[in-house]
Amino acid sequence: MVKYMSLHPPIFYIYTFSNPRSNQIHLHFQDTPHQTSLSLSLSSLSPLSLSLSLSLSLSLSLLSLSPLSLSLSLSLSLSLSLSHTGIEMLSAKATCNSHGQDSSYFLGWEEYEKNPYHQLKNPNGIIQMGLAENQLSFDLLESWLKNNPDSAGFKNDNHSLFKELALFQDYHGLPAFKNSLADFMSEIRSNKVTFDPNNLVLTAGATSANETLMFCLANPGDAFLLPTPYYPGFDRDLKWRTGAEIVPIHCSSSNGFRITESALAEAYEEAQKQNLKVKGVLVTNPSNPLGTSLSLHELNLLVDFVSSKNIHLISDEIYSGTVFCSPGFVSIMEVLKNRDLMNTEVWKRVHIVYSLSKDLGLPGFRVGAIYSNDNMVVSAATKMSSFGLISSQTQYLLSEMLSDKKFTRNYLSENRRRLKQRHEMMEKALQKTGIRCLKGNAGLFSWVDMRHLLSSQTFEGEMELWKKIVYEVGLNISPGSSCHCSEPGWFRVCFANMSKETLLIAMQRLSSFVDSMAKKNNQSGRRRQPLNGNLRRSKSSLPKWVFSLSFTTSKSGKERF
Repeated sequence: MVKYMSLHPPIFYIYTFSNPRSNQIHLHFQDTPHQTSLSLSLSSLSPLSLSLSLSLSLSLSLLSLSPLSLSLSLSLSLSLSLSHTGIEMLSAKATCNSHGQDSSYFLGWEEYEKNPYHQLKNPNGIIQMGLAENQLSFDLLESWLKNNPDSAGFKNDNHSLFKELALFQDYHGLPAFKNSLADFMSEIRSNKVTFDPNNLVLTAGATSANETLMFCLANPGDAFLLPTPYYPGFDRDLKWRTGAEIVPIHCSSSNGFRITESALAEAYEEAQKQNLKVKGVLVTNPSNPLGTSLSLHELNLLVDFVSSKNIHLISDEIYSGTVFCSPGFVSIMEVLKNRDLMNTEVWKRVHIVYSLSKDLGLPGFRVGAIYSNDNMVVSAATKMSSFGLISSQTQYLLSEMLSDKKFTRNYLSENRRRLKQRHEMMEKALQKTGIRCLKGNAGLFSWVDMRHLLSSQTFEGEMELWKKIVYEVGLNISPGSSCHCSEPGWFRVCFANMSKETLLIAMQRLSSFVDSMAKKNNQSGRRRQPLNGNLRRSKSSLPKWVFSLSFTTSKSGKERF
């Protein structure tokens, strides 16, 4: 029992105690001869929610500034200590802040979810341009489903497969699906390489695939080298639960953010300075967020580097089917084959991550895969996949779809054509506003150069511009700093997750914003002209914008891409 005494007469006593058996906390406020009792059940309230509820009571009571308000303020200090006690009951993983959810990449998502654009219901809402989702070819998928009702209804020659699929639990996956997925991967690579279905491990999306590989290849505290800029979700996927570390390979706009031998060497040396054991390099090919495929020179450089260091190479190739113009896509497996490195030690240390989320536009189906030529990695990853399986119904449906070669051939061709058309549409609109992009040939986004719009060439200037674009313009785009870009002023802007009409509205908003900035700069310039022969000048900077943001944890539970 804890007793506090207030400084105002009459004397108040606060008795606070907990009853472990009933899992209740009782707060008693005594004022002779009156007594007020408050009982809160912790079985339905988390420690954080308890603190917040009492904080609300405190703010309301302070309005009256009565002796009772002082009593509540004293009880609040006790409630906070109780909250900390509750947090200590959880694991370090549950209470740590290493998930990366506080990145501007995810915060932009949360702001969009509070105020999503809708053509009719909310025309002034925020347009989502931070989502790398392919919605351009859904009609092709829906047409196939319409023309193949038996597959969609889990039937084969009018015989229902529902019971068989519902009872299937083998974490190795349906053989028919693994065969069709391996063939589809080869088809995307123009059949220059083939994939053995026995070396495929099915996972619940690429997120699970990357994390599983980390568990297989690295111990907690070991490091992987990643070229910057890289997908913000890697801070979660590779590090959060595995305990692995990321050391950036700093790439520069001076050469189009290409990987160089010196950048690889510097990253490796930096890891050694931090006493980190480097276990490998992870690249995305094509790159997210750059929208470019790796050159043959870069791929050879990577193979040479991992060979010399005796480390692993993970090639995340989930955007391989989105390459819409030259140069074409070259898989790391093609490089190994052409260099006659099959069945060598480096052959076993190269692993591929793949998914149908981007190439086929099915992120909600949660279909990912690991491909490895190392039998031990395949065995370990297969066992781990039991924590994130693909439903047998999904496997069956997609095995039927992907085994339809006429469909896959037409889909890949038409999808690439549509991506190219949409890519050109957005970049032409951006060029009209004076905004340039890194020359890209793949992906569902452009890497946009807005350095000339920054108030200062700093990451603070980048965040200032990003907040304006989110709140003033109503567009959620991803700032380069969230992708660990070493240069401020670059942004990832997605174009394939919306209709043509919505994209046009987004470009109109951005154009108006750039025009308004130009007018302000001109007006500011005129004010700086000499007056009456006096050469006084004012600072040439954009107006400062101050934002009081109150970001809350997203409740959508969606994957972020």
